[in-house]
Amino acid sequence: MTVIVLPVNQPADRFYLGGDRIAAFRGSAPAGDHTPEDWVGSTTTVAGFDSLGLTVLDDGRLLRAAIADDPVRWLGAAHVARFGADPALLVKLLDAGERLPVHVHPDDAFAQSHLGCRNGKTESWIILDAEPGAKVHLGFREDVEPATLADWVARQDRAAMLDALHAVEVTAGDTVFVPAGYAHAIGAGILLLELQQAADLSLLLEYDGFAIDGPRDGHLGIGFDAALPCVRRQAVPAGTLKELCGRIDDTRIFPAYGDAFFRAIHHSGPSEWEPGFSIAVVLSGEGRLSWGADESLALRTGMTVLIPHDAGTVRVEGPVELVRCRPPVA
Repeated sequence: MTVIVLPVNQPADRFYLGGDRIAAFRGSAPAGDHTPEDWVGSTTTVAGFDSLGLTVLDDGRLLRAAIADDPVRWLGAAHVARFGADPALLVKLLDAGERLPVHVHPDDAFAQSHLGCRNGKTESWIILDAEPGAKVHLGFREDVEPATLADWVARQDRAAMLDALHAVEVTAGDTVFVPAGYAHAIGAGILLLELQQAADLSLLLEYDGFAIDGPRDGHLGIGFDAALPCVRRQAVPAGTLKELCGRIDDTRIFPAYGDAFFRAIHHSGPSEWEPGFSIAVVLSGEGRLSWGADESLALRTGMTVLIPHDAGTVRVEGPVELVRCRPPVA
């Protein structure tokens, strides 16, 4: 199997602004002011749609269908034994043209028991660019009572919700791990690389002022009373917050327990990779990726490249910086 350069894949008409920073990073034409996400190598659909969000290969096939036809060659036998023909990974580029609403993703147990889904959505962010003073919001600073949370949502008290969350100023190179259940919001002016579990499940605690019908579409399809218990209402201590926030050049980009959900490896300069399904996102510089007997590909900033397991050992040459995004440990 060969390495594949992945096309831009921006689902249109998302409910928040963004898209220009993705175009600038990718070196592509702007796709519109409500295209703030690029779903890279996606076998996951946007919630409520049959095919929106799926990556289409150059030959017209869906990546999801191609993997289903030969999962072991794409993903490796060990991965298929645990996850089947599912890469169990979704990679995105996200451009926050405005602050995103305060929202929460359910964990695996809640997704299985309430939504009929195999997994919830733990995610992580690698900040690629941020305007001065840009912030993200993550986890409650103090315990929140169930009635208080329900009241905030019913009244759409965004000031109270934001004030209750930790605010973290971010710059390029910062990283944030976001466990399922944590209330969070991404501030305006941030371009990030996101690794997440392969699901599009969001409970919108805040929706007023955004281009979405929150009372209809904001509660995971089960109503707010049933959905709100998925929120982690306990305070996130300062020590835990420090553990969740890091830098891309740290020994580990994300905490060790993150390997159960996805893996990210930062490479700067030449490196050699063992066989394994992965998506490489080139952050800066130029170089060359080679595999097999004599196959190779020139790399440049903004490229996204899918490497099937069957490509074997991969070598990276030149002064190029990239992130290798991998599925959870099998």
